[in-house]
Amino acid sequence: MTIRQKAHIQISLNGEETEVAFAPHKTLLEVLREDLNLTGTKHGCELGECGTCAVLVDGRSVLSCLMLGLEAEGRRVETVEGMATEDGLHPLQVTFADTGAAQCGYCTPGFLLVAKELLAQNASPTRDEIKESLSGNLCRCTGYIKIYEAVELAAARMRGEEAELPRESVYGYE
Repeated sequence: MTIRQKAHIQISLNGEETEVAFAPHKTLLEVLREDLNLTGTKHGCELGECGTCAVLVDGRSVLSCLMLGLEAEGRRVETVEGMATEDGLHPLQVTFADTGAAQCGYCTPGFLLVAKELLAQNASPTRDEIKESLSGNLCRCTGYIKIYEAVELAAARMRGEEAELPRESVYGYE
């Protein structure tokens, strides 16, 4: 009988030092979902084409389906579960709910984390910069306008501005 070897790594996961053991061939996506029970990160295409599995590694968005779990050794990994704090939801989470940016919600964790990276780098992104930043994330439900509006609203609120919800068009999009 052969004993399967497990890889052991230490990471900072959502702000907490964590050690995890897993089969060395697993992707970071599989490690997060299967070994750490963090199911907010979603399986999508598993080819790096949809953005559904996006997480932050050292503050940068990474497609976790394309990164081996072993590559996360000693790094900071943030999933959607780490966005909320003891003070409440992250402003992006609030605005996604307020604007109806999440419909089925499957793609939402990836969008939230990529948008968080954008706002950490640029507190006042233009609509075009938001579109460019989120261009690697696919959504089959919303038509993207509500997502862009949610990021704009969160950015304004994070800058301390009194920002209102965008006006609703007749069809829910413009």
